[in-house]
Amino acid sequence: MLVLGIETSCDETGIALYHTERGLLSHALYSQMEMHSEYGGVVPELASRDHIRRVLPLIRKTLATANLALTDVTAIAYTQGPGLAGALLVGASIAEAIGHALKIPVIGIHHLEGHLLSPLLSTPSPNFPFVALLVSGGHTQLMEVSGVGRYRLLGETVDDAAGEAFDKTAKLLGLGYPGGPALSELADEFLKSGKPRNFKLPRPMLRSGDLNFSFSGLKTAVLTLTNKHGITQQTRGDIALAFQEAIVEVLTEKSLTALTQTGLTQLVVAGGVGANRQLRTSLSHRSASIGATVFYPELQFCTDNGAMIAFAGAMRFRKSVANSYHQTGSFTVRARWDLELLDTP
Repeated sequence: MLVLGIETSCDETGIALYHTERGLLSHALYSQMEMHSEYGGVVPELASRDHIRRVLPLIRKTLATANLALTDVTAIAYTQGPGLAGALLVGASIAEAIGHALKIPVIGIHHLEGHLLSPLLSTPSPNFPFVALLVSGGHTQLMEVSGVGRYRLLGETVDDAAGEAFDKTAKLLGLGYPGGPALSELADEFLKSGKPRNFKLPRPMLRSGDLNFSFSGLKTAVLTLTNKHGITQQTRGDIALAFQEAIVEVLTEKSLTALTQTGLTQLVVAGGVGANRQLRTSLSHRSASIGATVFYPELQFCTDNGAMIAFAGAMRFRKSVANSYHQTGSFTVRARWDLELLDTP
């Protein structure tokens, strides 16, 4: 089966071709980062309009790279939610139109399921069951994963997601948009410099006794520091490092607790924040100390992409799920969608 994957949930247009026997054949991604940076954040209407311009050319590019024709595609998977409603509708309408024209099955995919399964695209890859840490701009969750569609929520953020906290803090430090990667890079520079740490930020809910997270207070703590000490290159770097270390410690400790509580020995990390170097180092080191193994997606698959959607679609089709949570032709998108409510194959 050759699956065409279409991702248009937010500000990146992702297209990919995944073959159930040959693996990932080709993929292409277009980021709207430069366009939205002028406004300091994602503008939904502009995002939708740009997806309209990009999807079909990217599909042609992906097919050409794999030396295939559209008629070779035997199924289509697209991001049905969660995300920006207008952006999601672009991918849904194009997927349904192509599916109708070619008379092939179409399936809507949960965006977070795509992220959660993305490490299975890499080698080595985990086996079910495992614990998954989903860390992105909109979500921070710990899930117990027993199989495709079999997800149990262990804990989640009660306010800001980790990626959201990174971006908001970066904005306070004058690092622009999107600020998360810039903040991480600055923190890494100061970490390598070996300079003494001038600040230490709180670790919210580190000893809460559960697996939930809270990151909004870190932003407030950063604001207090900038008001007190001002923003110089030195204080900016000091705060960036203190902020990153606080988030990394919380994510690491909660992830290890989840492994201990479930008795599992595999941890999967997915989502944009999963590309953070300090987080990867911390999780790998601490997990090894308790005999656990951590699996990460390739860096190119940490952010939103079509490969994870094509792969998730292939996994569902492989389980003989004929549109288990989506009816072809309905053009239904879900701006909000609980991952635990997915149908089990």
